[in-house]
Amino acid sequence: MIRSLPARRLTVALALGLLAGACSTPEADTDADAEAPSMTAEATVPVRPTADDQLPPTLVGEGGELQGQDLQYMPGDTETTGYLAVPEGEGPFPGLLIVHEWNGLVDRVRRMADDLAAEGYVTLAVDLYGGRTGSNQEENMALVREVQADQAAMLENMNTALSYLQGRDDVTGRVGTMGWCFGGGIALSFGLDGADHDATAIFYGQLVTDPAVLENMSHEVYGTFAELDSGIPPEQVEQFVQALDAAGIENDVHVYDAVNHGFWLHADQDPETRNEPALDAWQRLKAYLDRTLGTGME
Repeated sequence: MIRSLPARRLTVALALGLLAGACSTPEADTDADAEAPSMTAEATVPVRPTADDQLPPTLVGEGGELQGQDLQYMPGDTETTGYLAVPEGEGPFPGLLIVHEWNGLVDRVRRMADDLAAEGYVTLAVDLYGGRTGSNQEENMALVREVQADQAAMLENMNTALSYLQGRDDVTGRVGTMGWCFGGGIALSFGLDGADHDATAIFYGQLVTDPAVLENMSHEVYGTFAELDSGIPPEQVEQFVQALDAAGIENDVHVYDAVNHGFWLHADQDPETRNEPALDAWQRLKAYLDRTLGTGME
């Protein structure tokens, strides 16, 4: 007998069940530097936001030495190791959870956490793979399928990370989630099924197009997608927007022409084609985070 999933678990299944097609492009799997630094004292990142016409250093291949710290945020779990980047100053600052691509928590994502901390957000890059990373499509999909097979564990991981940020004295209490590819689908699922938070930013992650399901979202949604992404084609993005509108959920969703899956986090792979849309998406993201979370900067 086939049993129906409860409504909240069903939403997660919808977003995760489509990941194989969305993350099959090798361009999303570029970082081989999967080892994280070992740090014990909490490090801080200078608050130096990008100029209006400037991309974050990580996107253009200019990310420097890691400035944050490893964080084992799951009680009793010594394998799951996130990465925490904290802005300089007393704050309080808004918080961000960022979710890695299908290959796991690699240094490009850690450097992006540093870049977001420089914008004034206490940023925790979560680890959904228990400290592991993949180095090819087969390994990546094996890790993705482990998350698919235990969605309750994924939600527990994300909820625990959210609770950690919300409980920090230097966090305002307002926290958002964002992710890329696999992480984008997780961000959407968490926005629908996780504990209450304040923002969801999706970069070419798998989508839910049922208005009845999307009614569970309690805040505005940001989305950046690519015209040439065969896994998440523009037609599906349009269905997503229509469903959000039908559910009464405010949204800022855009499909960028002439770019493919992975273009934003890996703009340096093809700067001539990717830098302009990546900058527009970054400007939109900064405005979105400001209006949903604030910046914590005066």
